[in-house]
Amino acid sequence: MARSKSSNQWLREHFDDQFVKKSQESGYRARSAYKLEEIAEKFQIFDRVSAVVDLGAAPGGWCQVVQAKSPETEYIVGLDLLPIEPIQGVHLIEGDFTSDDVYVDLLALLGARKIDLVLSDMAPNLSGMSAIDQPRCMLLAEMALEFCQQALQPGGAHVVKLFQGEGFDQHIKALRQSFNKVVIYKPKSSRPRSKEVFAVALGFR
Repeated sequence: MARSKSSNQWLREHFDDQFVKKSQESGYRARSAYKLEEIAEKFQIFDRVSAVVDLGAAPGGWCQVVQAKSPETEYIVGLDLLPIEPIQGVHLIEGDFTSDDVYVDLLALLGARKIDLVLSDMAPNLSGMSAIDQPRCMLLAEMALEFCQQALQPGGAHVVKLFQGEGFDQHIKALRQSFNKVVIYKPKSSRPRSKEVFAVALGFR
């Protein structure tokens, strides 16, 4: 079946993308790695970090960034519904974060260990209908915050992908109730037409 014009345009943009080219040259598994690199450099989220959980980790690019930019990090967990090719030194869980069983597995893996940084690049499979997609996105963000409230060290940090729309302001308010500082940031490597932004929450209380 022939590709649509929009598909061909996406492919051209993808392979012409400077961050796609950089990721191929550097060995990162995804261009999204540069979003985390930029956030980490601007907000110093890797300072004195020993344990990190990456939610929505596939294909593993953010875990690679943690390893590359924070070599002192001793414990990294990556979780995703999709399979992730093994990364040496990273504990991987394949499963749906919204599933009670998977959540219990994650907590069991952590044991008594508290986390310094929770990353969430999670997004649902998009239908193209905002009335459906936006609540699903916000649900994932809310669940990531609930995990922070259970697993983060005092003073810890949280980076979460959000889409501006219904529920966005309420979630930022909830973040500010749990963290000393919350900044909304759009990395240069985030495609301009994308509605995604990242909330960087620092100083967990």
